[in-house]
Amino acid sequence: MNNKFKKIFLGFSIALPFLLYCIYYYSMMVKNAPYKFVEFNGIVLKAGIGNKYEKIYDSKTSFYQYQNTKDSTITAKVKFTNDDLLYLHRKAVELGFWNWPSKMLGPDSLTSPRYYLQYDYQHKKKIIEIDGSYNSNDKLKAAALQLIKAVDQNIADAEDRKK
Repeated sequence: MNNKFKKIFLGFSIALPFLLYCIYYYSMMVKNAPYKFVEFNGIVLKAGIGNKYEKIYDSKTSFYQYQNTKDSTITAKVKFTNDDLLYLHRKAVELGFWNWPSKMLGPDSLTSPRYYLQYDYQHKKKIIEIDGSYNSNDKLKAAALQLIKAVDQNIADAEDRKK
């Protein structure tokens, strides 16, 4: 065997097993992911001041209740499409939603805007509560508000599609 074939053989004997192991390892990680879209059931979003929620949305029941500018309570049926739910699931994955603490409340939690966000899966559920006075981690607060804004925007888009 000449020197060229020895190098090719050595390259294949190291690179090929490494590549196969990487494929096996990452496929098992994706397969055993804790929150899968296949098991995704729905989203619940509540928003208001303090403990009083003026806006409530539940994607499983399509129930949407909010107060308009005239302080009238409006109730509507707003249904998310499968694409909307997939987008929100991926947005939560992108922002690291499952690593957030469940309560992110500040000292003025009774007078500041408060949000409640719940992602329901077949076997698990992730709930966060955040208010405007939370100042412990600004990056975490910004990411949480970004996810809440994305859910709120999808609700508005779904309501516009209905009309």
